Amino acid sequence: MALVSRLQSLSSSLSSTHFRKPNCLNPQPICSLHFNSPSYTSPFTEKHSIERYQRDRWLYNNQLEQPTLISLPPDSDSDFTRQNDIALQLPELRKLLQVLREKREREGGCGGGKCGPGNVFLVGTGPGDPELLTLKAVRVIQSADLLLYDRLVSNDVLDFVASDARLVYVGKTAGYHSRTQEEIHELLLSFAEAGATVVRLKGGDPLVFGRGGEEMDFLQQQGIQVQVIPGITAASGIAAELGIPLTHRGVANSVRFLTGHSRKGGTDPLFVTENAADPDSTLVVYMGLSTLPSLAQKLVPHGLPPTTPAVAIERGTTPQQRMVFAELKDLANEITSAELVSPTLIVIGKVVALSPLWPHNLNEVVSLVGAI
Repeated sequence: MALVSRLQSLSSSLSSTHFRKPNCLNPQPICSLHFNSPSYTSPFTEKHSIERYQRDRWLYNNQLEQPTLISLPPDSDSDFTRQNDIALQLPELRKLLQVLREKREREGGCGGGKCGPGNVFLVGTGPGDPELLTLKAVRVIQSADLLLYDRLVSNDVLDFVASDARLVYVGKTAGYHSRTQEEIHELLLSFAEAGATVVRLKGGDPLVFGRGGEEMDFLQQQGIQVQVIPGITAASGIAAELGIPLTHRGVANSVRFLTGHSRKGGTDPLFVTENAADPDSTLVVYMGLSTLPSLAQKLVPHGLPPTTPAVAIERGTTPQQRMVFAELKDLANEITSAELVSPTLIVIGKVVALSPLWPHNLNEVVSLVGAI
C-alpha cells in the first residue's frame, strides 16, 4: 500500500525525535496536541481548533497507550508540528485500513479472489450554509466510511456525517498544511484500495480552485474511478446572498473567476490583469486578501475605472458573514480597517452597485448603470 509505506517511513524518521509528555493530569487524546481557541467563532475548521481535534478524536486513541507522544509548544516550527500530528495518527490509520479490508472480505467484495476498489466521491459543500448542499451531496456524505475534509467545509455541513464514519482533517491555511497535496492523494488511494467508500469534502465546488481536478487525475491514473458531486461555488452563493447579479443585461456581459494566489507565491496573481480589466465584465477574486493591493494597482492602469464598485465578503453565507463595500480604489484600505480575515471573496464590477446593500444612494446607482 502506498499510504502505509509512506507513513511507515515518516514514522521511522520521527521515532528518534523527543516528544514531551502531555501537560495534563488525566491524559486524553486531545491533550497531546497544541490547539488555539480563537477569540472569534469560526464556522469553519481552523487548523488547531479544539473542534478539529474533537471531531478527529479517533485518530489519537493510541496516545492513551503511548503517553510519551505529546503536544508541541505554541511557538514550535509549523512543519515539525505537522509531522508530529501525522505521526500521532499513524496507528489508527493503519488499524482502520485493516478493518476496512476485513469488512470487504466478510461482505464478499472479493470476487474470484481479487478485491475491487471502493468508491471515491469528490463532493462540493458550497460556501458554508448547509442548506445550500445538494440532496445528492447529503446522501453521499451520509453513506461514507471515511471523509477527508478541508478547512472550508463548514461545521454545520459536517453534522450530516454518519456517527460511525471516520473524519480526517486535511485542511490548508497560509503557512500550515496539515497534509501536502501528495499525502492527500495517497490517503485517497490507500483507502479506496481497501474497499472503502471515501468522500473528499471541499468547500464550494471541487473543480473551481479546489484542486479536485488534480486528485481526480491522480486516482484515475491508478485505476480508481471518481464521481464528482458539484457544489455551489462561492462566487454564485455569496453573490446571491448579497443580491448581486454576476451578469446583468447592459451592465455585465460576462464574469471571470480569478485566484488571488499565484502558483509560486508572490504578490502578483498570475499576471492576468491586462485581460481581466474589462469594465463590462464582473471579476470575482478567490483567496485574494493578500494580493488585492497589487491586483487593484494593475487593474486601473489597464482600463478599469478606480470608482468601480466592489465588495469583500468574509465567511459568506454563514452567520459570521461580514462585508465591506467600497470603490475599487478604496477597497484594500477598507478591508484593512475592517480587519477581514480568510476566507474572503472579492467581487469587482458595476453589478455590485445593483445590490440592495450598496451604500450609495439610488441616483448614483442609476447614473452608474445608465452610463454604460
